[in-house]
Amino acid sequence: MQLFYNSQISESSKDIVFDKEESKHISKVLRKQEGDLLSLTNGKGLFFDVELILASPKHCLAKVIAIKEQSPLPYKLHLAVAPTKLNDRYEWFLEKATEIGVSEITPVFCEHSERKVIKPERFEKKILSAMKQSLKAYLPILNPAISLKVFLKEQDANESQKLIAHCEDTKKQSLKDKLAPKQTVIILIGPEGDFSTSEINLAKENGFNPVSLGESRLRTETAAIVACHSVAFVNE
Repeated sequence: MQLFYNSQISESSKDIVFDKEESKHISKVLRKQEGDLLSLTNGKGLFFDVELILASPKHCLAKVIAIKEQSPLPYKLHLAVAPTKLNDRYEWFLEKATEIGVSEITPVFCEHSERKVIKPERFEKKILSAMKQSLKAYLPILNPAISLKVFLKEQDANESQKLIAHCEDTKKQSLKDKLAPKQTVIILIGPEGDFSTSEINLAKENGFNPVSLGESRLRTETAAIVACHSVAFVNE
């Protein structure tokens, strides 16, 4: 099943106009013709079955014939993850977290971060592609990258369950013991050099509870996926 994305389509939409890039893909690559059916999502929980009424490399037009709603996740997971030194590792995390189930992602810059610049447009494309590939109707939110200190300040009044996964040999609870179904959770994952001691203490002062992801020392992107899957698993 080929899933297309159009953020502007809604329950009241009758016709869909595809842009030039998608029109070329539909008519030239997929070789779709008038009368063929396509599936779309608006990334807000709705699937649309549409019928092509014009198929041209420059301009495809379709009419909506059916609308279906996808149930939202029974939980909300916000992952705040430090960008990795190598972009492809972070993009892998974005892709897999979208496939598994994540609501919101915030790149956070930390004291030990080796990467201080990201390309949000590229990240957004990875998330969108993963959403379509995994046939999901909800597009995760990608927030602008900010410093960890600013992020912690913004979350100070947030009543969600707030957790920080770090590698320091201090008192921590297992993540699996802290999680319960149908929760709203924020999980902090640090950079390759881990969070600094001062950052961990600041997070704790702002209501983040330290958790362990197991005995192994994990890469940033692996830790993020373990955390993501753990939340999804307790909600199955």
